[in-house]
Amino acid sequence: MKHFLRMFVQVCLYFYCKCLWRCLKFVVRKLTGRCELQRICYNTKPGAARTMKIEASLKGSKSKRLQTSVSVHPDAIEKTIDDIMELKRINPDVNPQLGVSLQACLLQIVGYRNLIAEVEKLRREPYDSENPQHEEMLLKLWKCLKPNSPLKARISKQWCEIGFQGDDPKTDFRGMGLLGLYNLVYFAEWDTEIAQQVLSDSLHPKYREVTKKELSQLSKAEWEKKKFDKAIGYSFAIVGINITDLAYNLLVSGALKTHFYNVAPEAPTLTHFQQTFCYLMHEFHKFWIEEDPLDIMEFNRVREKFHKRILKQLQNPEMALCPHFAASESLMNM
Repeated sequence: MKHFLRMFVQVCLYFYCKCLWRCLKFVVRKLTGRCELQRICYNTKPGAARTMKIEASLKGSKSKRLQTSVSVHPDAIEKTIDDIMELKRINPDVNPQLGVSLQACLLQIVGYRNLIAEVEKLRREPYDSENPQHEEMLLKLWKCLKPNSPLKARISKQWCEIGFQGDDPKTDFRGMGLLGLYNLVYFAEWDTEIAQQVLSDSLHPKYREVTKKELSQLSKAEWEKKKFDKAIGYSFAIVGINITDLAYNLLVSGALKTHFYNVAPEAPTLTHFQQTFCYLMHEFHKFWIEEDPLDIMEFNRVREKFHKRILKQLQNPEMALCPHFAASESLMNM
């Protein structure tokens, strides 16, 4: 019976999506004199809310030309806009702002797809110790994080001081390839003060203060144990590679569309992704301190909880994870 009801609901939903919804759109167009794309652009302010509605409308269109418009080459976007206006019988002279708005949305949509491809390429490229550029980036990471402590040798236990597992960091990049190194270097180079502070805290963790409310909820045995507990640190570089994986999954799943469509006035770039990594790295550090784990074995639990919190934030169409990187006011003119 349950299986039958499930099938019945699915059939109804399919019928609604394929028939009733299109009929409704036809009626609304006749009443308003505007197609769905026009209504979205005129009734929804610029940013993620508008771009995601435009993307859904194009993908859900019965026209193949509209469906494929979200995957065109960036150089073909202007021609694609002209095709959309022609297909929808919209006079660009009467609706000049519509073309500008659609172009901004398509630049973001196509740019997001291209960003995934660029990030994936870096993730798949392994670290090569025979490649001078790879080695130069690795050494730059050390210099940015430990400017007053020269590296004595390329193969050295000193690498553990910035959170690698052994004397040669190349083995730690296997999971995320060059993407992990790119993100760590960007964080260390462009957010140096915060990166150095996070590194210092990871090596010398500070115990989080217990609030009066928390104290009242602790039993005597728990309080006695907590008095002797030490704050737990973590391996900075390894966590950075792990947070790179988290950022990568947010990107590929589409969860970061909300953020990028709000902060990038045109196509989101690798720099936007790296800035997002910096934000996630800093926020995870604060979250780790708040969670006050008993030992490093709780890392996966804390990471998963942090992941869920970020996902929840990204469900808000107004969300920009790192507002200090937000786009200029030009976004409001699109």
